[in-house]
Parts: sequence; structure tokens; C-alpha cells
Amino acid sequence: MSDVRPRACPIAGTLDLVGERWSLLVLREVFLGVRRYADIRANTGAPRDVLTKRLRSLEAAGILERRRYQDRPPRSEYLLTASGQALEPVLIGLREWGLRHLQDPPPAPRFLHTCGADVEPRIVCAGCGEPLEGGRSGDRVGGRGVEARGPRGHRELTKRGGRGRFGRPPSRHLAPAQAGVSNNVVVNL
Repeated sequence: MSDVRPRACPIAGTLDLVGERWSLLVLREVFLGVRRYADIRANTGAPRDVLTKRLRSLEAAGILERRRYQDRPPRSEYLLTASGQALEPVLIGLREWGLRHLQDPPPAPRFLHTCGADVEPRIVCAGCGEPLEGGRSGDRVGGRGVEARGPRGHRELTKRGGRGRFGRPPSRHLAPAQAGVSNNVVVNL
């Protein structure tokens, strides 16, 4: 038996609920206004049994709500709950990543703001409002360390150009610290 314990965190818990391909594609469709089983199936290509399981699990998790729209024969549609609507930035982020990093990305669905403009995801510092630009943020002059605490409260703070715990440059991406040492996460800004 191994004494390796995976890091417990909200990311892992969220992935347990929505981290599977078909779940994310179902959510994409519902966000785009597709609410009926047959239409969701046609647009995702999901096998019937898989789609049925994913819809049930998303409903059980409180992400989707099933509402009957016809009694004979019984037919239901799927709507986002408040919890499901809160996943919109995740889908937009996945879309943007695909547009930037996939070779020859297919046409992407558009996410529009209520004003009619395209939505563009941005992550900013809660303190100063400066945007975080994934992977490039450590290249700015005058960057500073960002501290992230693991579940046991361990932390590490490094400065741009500094050295991490083991004499190596710290990662510029959120990543777990060396296995078996601590639950540190180091990011340079």
C-alpha cells in the first residue's frame, strides 16, 4: 500500500463533477441554448447511455435542472441552475485556450455579453487589478512572487529571478511542489 495522497482541492472536486469530456460538451450545448435530449445528443455525438448518465450526474450535482415540457409522451428539457451558470467562465476559458493553442481549431461557438459583444475572459489580481497573463506574467520587469497555500498551510514565496526550494528556478505556472516535500505552489508574477 502506498502512502501517496493526492492533493485535495476545489479543482479536483470540480473535476469529479464536470471534468469528463461528455459533461463539458453537454454544458456547452446548454449554455448555447440547446436544452432537449435529442438535440444535445446530435450536437455532442455522445452515445445514448453515456449522455443519459452524464445528464443524471449533472442533475444530481445541482448543475442542471430537468423540467418537463410535454406529458404525452413524457419529454424533458435541461436548464442550468445558478451553480451551472457559474461554470460559464470555465467553458469560455477552455474555448479561448483551444483557439490559441490547438492546431487548426474548428469554428468556435461565441459567448456574448448582454450588450451583444463577445465575452473575453480576463483574470486579474484582486488587490491591484493587474491582469494575469498565463505563462507570460513572470516576464514583466518588477514582477513579484505570488504565494499559494496547500491544504496543510505550507507556503513558499519567491521573487522574480529567485530560486525555489531546491535551488532551481521556480515554475511560472501553478504546479504542485516537489512530491513528498510539501503542498507548495509557486507562481511568479
